[in-house]
Amino acid sequence: MPLHLVTGGAGFIGSHLTDRLLAAGHDVVVFDNLDGGKRENVPDGAILVVGSIADRKTVDELFAHHAFDSVFHLAAFAAEGISHAVKAHNYEVNVIGSTHLINAALRTKVRYFSYASSVAVYGTGRVPMHEDDHPQPADSYGNAKLTIERELAITAHLQNLPFTALRMHNVYGERQNMADPLRNAVAIFLNQIMRGEPITVYGDGSQLRSFTYVNDIIGCFLDAADNPRHWNRAINVGNQKPCTVLEMAHAVRDAMGVPDHPIHHLAAREEVHAAYTSSELARLLLGGWEDTPLAEGLAATATWAKTHGPVQPRSTLSLETEPDTQPEWYTTATSRTEKP
Repeated sequence: MPLHLVTGGAGFIGSHLTDRLLAAGHDVVVFDNLDGGKRENVPDGAILVVGSIADRKTVDELFAHHAFDSVFHLAAFAAEGISHAVKAHNYEVNVIGSTHLINAALRTKVRYFSYASSVAVYGTGRVPMHEDDHPQPADSYGNAKLTIERELAITAHLQNLPFTALRMHNVYGERQNMADPLRNAVAIFLNQIMRGEPITVYGDGSQLRSFTYVNDIIGCFLDAADNPRHWNRAINVGNQKPCTVLEMAHAVRDAMGVPDHPIHHLAAREEVHAAYTSSELARLLLGGWEDTPLAEGLAATATWAKTHGPVQPRSTLSLETEPDTQPEWYTTATSRTEKP
């Protein structure tokens, strides 16, 4: 039976992918530094190896001990909004760490490399965003994601390592890390409600996003891996119905049964105002799926969150710039966090 590596497999999306691979009869090794992931997210039957993709020695040892058929690379530093203020960390993990994996895959003759990319590669531009649009990242996170997409294309051409890059956006669902104060708006809002804190929305909340329920698109990773004729390209995957962040906040309140929970508007921050994609190509090449309505997906996520209970926000990040340059939104987001 093929053995697959899932980096970030103790995290949110990675653990759902590991579930699917195991259910399909595959063997899986999960590689995760457990910064945002949790041991309990790793399903029975998978092997957990704790380590960072940024540590070349650990990556090389991992590949020396296991003969991987495929690599599903989901591990990342994914706090997009703050990525410009932690440039070294962003590129160390998302570019250098990814490069360690690509090199190890080449040395050990891995058959296929799956890459979890992001809508952030597009930056600003027309919406919905299409695969033939010219990517112009608006932040360091998107720049890192696009860098690895391009590196994989070069590697496929010159060194024959096939890949698929799946450009996801605003994925939510069970097992999201509610302790992270800097990313995953759905999880942040759920935790704020359970902690008795107001939901915090940047600006007027008119930012347009499409929120994607994790179970809708997780199968795309398996479908892409099983379709060699569609390899060596980037494909958008996600919900195609946009809504505003404020509308989503109201929907979260409804899902939690507290429609009058207070919403506090913070100062606006610099971000792409409208970011969502067309996933018509994915539905054509990888098999169609029905987008779970936002209310339905949030209801399932809220049920999980209530069972999980509120958590203390925590962050290991420190800005790489001087303290007096910290934006107000970052100070507010981290004001109630604890350092692990």
